[in-house]
Amino acid sequence: MSYMLEERSAGAVVFYLSQDVVEYLLLHYEAGHWDFPKGAIEEGEDELDTVRREVWEETGINNIEIVKDFRKEIEYFYRKVGELVRKRVAFYLAKSNTKEVKLSYEHKAYIWLHYPKAMRMLTFRTARNVLEAAHTYLTQLYNIK
Repeated sequence: MSYMLEERSAGAVVFYLSQDVVEYLLLHYEAGHWDFPKGAIEEGEDELDTVRREVWEETGINNIEIVKDFRKEIEYFYRKVGELVRKRVAFYLAKSNTKEVKLSYEHKAYIWLHYPKAMRMLTFRTARNVLEAAHTYLTQLYNIK
């Protein structure tokens, strides 16, 4: 019987709102994919601690406002040194008051995009599912299009 490794991460759909227009922050990872800021939950952290730390480390944005009552979890599997890993990532919605980004070494680029373009730019279906849920939630919360 093979033992499966488990990993837990947390991340954020970072958005910027001006008037009734919302833009989402996507990061271009060194591996080539476009995704949201996220990372492993470290010892002593809860999910929101991780979200704040990862957003700050990966984007330089340190004053995010976590939107209440939105949490979407995704799950996927990947191989790490031949072992199967079950990875679960909890995503939150994080409002940024700035569009100024200072990328970490983990990323090649960033972009702020409106919903339809962000949906096309995201590499993974799971990320698109998260964005779809986040956008639906925000359109109701802020009465935006």
